[in-house]
Amino acid sequence: MSQRQVLQVFEQYQKARTQFVQTVADLASRPHNTETLQNAGVMSLLRPLLLDAVPTIQQTAALALGRLANYNDDLAEAVVKGDILPQLVYSLAEQNRFYKKAAAFVLRAVAKHSPELAQAVVDCGALDALVVSLEEFDPGVKEAAAWAISYIARHNAQLSQAVVDAGVVPLLVLCIQEPEIALKRVAASALSDIAKHSLELAQTVVDTGAIAHLAQMILNPDAKLKRQVFSALSQIAKHSVDVAEMVVEAEIFPAALVCLKDPDEFVRKNVATLIREITKHTPELSQIIVNMGGVAAVIDYLGDSKGNVRLPGIMMLGYVAAHSEILATAVIVSKGVPQLSICLEEEQDDHLKAATAWAFGQIGRHTPEHARAVAVANVFPKLLKLYLDTESSEDLQVKAKKALKSILQKCTYLPALEPLLYEAPSNILKHVICQFSKVLPHDSKARRLLVTSGGLKKVQEIKAEPGSAIQEYINAINSCYPEEIVRYYSPGYSESLLERI
Repeated sequence: MSQRQVLQVFEQYQKARTQFVQTVADLASRPHNTETLQNAGVMSLLRPLLLDAVPTIQQTAALALGRLANYNDDLAEAVVKGDILPQLVYSLAEQNRFYKKAAAFVLRAVAKHSPELAQAVVDCGALDALVVSLEEFDPGVKEAAAWAISYIARHNAQLSQAVVDAGVVPLLVLCIQEPEIALKRVAASALSDIAKHSLELAQTVVDTGAIAHLAQMILNPDAKLKRQVFSALSQIAKHSVDVAEMVVEAEIFPAALVCLKDPDEFVRKNVATLIREITKHTPELSQIIVNMGGVAAVIDYLGDSKGNVRLPGIMMLGYVAAHSEILATAVIVSKGVPQLSICLEEEQDDHLKAATAWAFGQIGRHTPEHARAVAVANVFPKLLKLYLDTESSEDLQVKAKKALKSILQKCTYLPALEPLLYEAPSNILKHVICQFSKVLPHDSKARRLLVTSGGLKKVQEIKAEPGSAIQEYINAINSCYPEEIVRYYSPGYSESLLERI
């Protein structure tokens, strides 16, 4: 065989390998082909091609593996069991930028499925190789490495700690300062995934100066970047008063409030989440947000939103109101109660209704004035209905009941209480009767109204155990009226009158 013929054979072999990996990579991009490819044993065929002499074949083989591993955890598990990861990690340090991006994609695709698979990626030494990739000149390589790191860190605190121990955080902070928007996004996302697990991990992110650099990007025109920036800030702020104060001190307010009207739904939700995570800590932090117009801005946000996006806003109002009478008044003055009432009516999901019921409880539990503000919005019948509805989740029933009780115990606005005399079960009725027994001795107009409305008659019809708390409250109400009036409205009075005739 001549030299030319030998070269032709090699060329044909190279073409065949190239065509094979390109076809597999193309087929792997469509989910319905993955099972067929797996059954055909494509993993074991791709593995040797990762060490092929031709760089494009190596890259395409890695791309095909990444697409397969990305599809489901079974295929990702096959990559781990096929001893492919050590090969990729080795090549990450040796090969060109195109291969590095493809290799990082495979690591990310494996790590994303579960903590166990992410741990397998860590165990094969991937973090050190990814750290080196973060120091590369090429922004595409940095982005691919940051993405893989983000998918490892997001699972749990142990994996995040492994990422931190590898020295990743300072490099991610450098990445968010790079000009490329895509790199900024992924680096901010990775910082968010690291910070979310514990105060210690969040403190590590804070100690590298991340807050100041994230704060500079809150008004960036790129919506996807803003999503990640606000997510990272909220994951930092949620852990303690100290780190929340550091976020506030970065002077992101009131500028961040503008983003509650951002066209992007996820930007709005992440800003609302950040405000919630700050206000939940202390009255002082809540007061700062209130002073900047944060409560009014969140109430407007609830009016402009629908569905799950409302949740952080609803909870923020509850947290603010919970801290003090003054802060609860700020929520009321800003028309928070009518907007929460609209949320309670419009939303179908029980967890949103439960959060809204809880928020009402935090607003109305302080004083009779706070309770009245909730009562006049006709909230009591809605909360009672949710509590009694057998279709309501257990959490919703508990929160509706708790909110009702805490508001009723302060409520002296009898027109809102009277309908509950007819509808409330005994455990709620007890609190309603108690409030009547407190108000009636000092209010002659209310005593007259209770008679003319039929409320006194209803009170006499309540069957209470002798000596029970509810019986004592009924006795206190009855003592406010002449005996003959009480007797007149008592059950069986007309029959006894007829007998006497």
